[in-house]
Amino acid sequence: MKKLFSTAMFAAAMFAASTTFAQDTTTVAQKVGTTVKKGWKATKKTASKVGNKTAEVASKGAAAVVDKKYDGKVGPQGQTIYIDKNSYYYYVNKKGRHVYVKESALVAKP
Repeated sequence: MKKLFSTAMFAAAMFAASTTFAQDTTTVAQKVGTTVKKGWKATKKTASKVGNKTAEVASKGAAAVVDKKYDGKVGPQGQTIYIDKNSYYYYVNKKGRHVYVKESALVAKP
């Protein structure tokens, strides 16, 4: 009988200890999950910046090779202006996209 009582007490103690440990583990996991979410957002933001810069450099490089550069004028905020094969004026924005502008919107180069 003493052996059965001591075994039951040991099992109860182990059960109580395991539930306490499980609660602590859950709290740690929640904290780590929050940190991972913050880390993922930062990684996603940085990857987006890197992708935009890569697209900008590639687009400017392709424009410099394929299209003619307009030396006398600049864009509304001082951007380099290119002329495509159809005689349209454009500049490359920070995301690597061509932004077409009218000739009247161009500013004389300082």
